[in-house]
Order: sequence, then structure tokens, then C-alpha cells
Amino acid sequence: MDSRRPLIAGNWKMHKTGKQAVDSIRQLKDLTSSVTDVEIMVAPPFTALSQISAELGAGGNIALGAQNMHWESEGAFTGEISANMLKSAGCRYVILGHSERRQFFGETDQTVNKKIKAALSAGLAPVLCVGETEKQRNENKTFNILDKQIKIGLENFVLNALQSLVVAYEPVWAIGTGKTATTDQAQEVHNYLRKWFAKEYGTEFSQKLRILYGGSVKPANIKDLMAMPDIDGALVGGASLDPNSLSQLVHYKS
Repeated sequence: MDSRRPLIAGNWKMHKTGKQAVDSIRQLKDLTSSVTDVEIMVAPPFTALSQISAELGAGGNIALGAQNMHWESEGAFTGEISANMLKSAGCRYVILGHSERRQFFGETDQTVNKKIKAALSAGLAPVLCVGETEKQRNENKTFNILDKQIKIGLENFVLNALQSLVVAYEPVWAIGTGKTATTDQAQEVHNYLRKWFAKEYGTEFSQKLRILYGGSVKPANIKDLMAMPDIDGALVGGASLDPNSLSQLVHYKS
């Protein structure tokens, strides 16, 4: 457990203009300047990436991430962004397979697979999002859904290629709903995922893999979630939009 540095990631989704994003990141930098034992990542809209990158500069404790990307390196894909574009804008991470992308924009396990491959080729660390709907959970299909999402999402990847991988478990029924999986529910799934990776890629890899929880994470519940042995951080939506709130999440140990 000690080898896994916690990661608190803020997914700003479709919020903040460039100026608003820069103002937020300046506040966040001030509030978290002394943090060294928790990694921080923010994923603003595409339009703010370069501005945020310039504001963060080099060597800080906040990493820049993107919310999505296309699997092709370039071409006639109007409205899309490539991995190399993200890399050149200063990104270190990219969120892939988020439930909102799956639900609203036709993302599939197969396209996630292609995006992960492209991200790794460009030197980006992919944050693979997996999770079940409320209907699937009620039908006791949670683990079947996760199996499918991970197996197809990571099909034909060798161990060495996945060293930068981060996995985020986000129960769809808990995203933006105010509902949160209980700590026991979250830990059960995280433990299942870690065992899955141990079986497929070996214990050493699974013990290094960071598995984040996402789904209505707030300052009020972060400490209990992070106390679970297999939860290594959080992928945070709404509560990451306010720098003070995100700072409280980052300072969960305080």
C-alpha cells in the first residue's frame, strides 16, 4: 500500500472558461503548495488546457489531464483532439471511457481500447474508467460488467506497456446523483479489481496499480473512502470545481 501514492483528480467536465479555469488553478496552487504526499491532477475543458499548463509551469505538484481524446493521431475527424495535441498542450494524463462518454457519445469498450493504445504511444497516462449502472448492480451484474470493460479495454496489452495505467471505478448510479457507494461497497469492488489485475498481470503490478473511486466524492466522505486498503484516490466531479473544496479533498489526511 505504501508504494501507491494517492491521486486526487478533478474532472471539471464542461465547466469554466479559460479565465475561470486559470483563476481556479491559481487558488488551488496556493491552497496545496505544501502537499507532497498526494498527487493532484486537474482535467479542465480542452479550451483551457494550454492556459492551465502555462500557469502550472514545470515542476509543480499539480498534473494536467484531459477529459477525452481520439485514437487517431491526425486526420479528418472534425471536433476531435489527438493524443499528441494533448501532450503538446502539457497534459500528463487523459481520462478515457468515462461513463458520460459511454452514455451520451457512443463510447464503447473497443474504442476505449484504441484510445488507451494511442495515449500510451504518446506518453500519456490513461485513466481507465469502469463501472456499472444501478440496474446492473440491482441485477447482481457488477462484476460481469467490470470484467467485460477491463478485458476488452485492455485486450492485447502487455504488462510493460501498462506501467502508467490508472483505473477509476465509478458506479454510474453514484455520478452526480448525490448517492455514494458505501465504503464497504467501494472497497469490495476495488479489491475485486486488484485481484483481477493480480491474476492477469501479476501481484507486483496489481500492488502498484492505483485504483481511484469516483461517484459523488465530497470533503465529508473522502476520509472514510481513503481509509479503505484498496482505494488509492478519487476521480472527483462537482466537488472539484471549487478550489477550496478540492483542496479539502487533497488534504484528507489533515
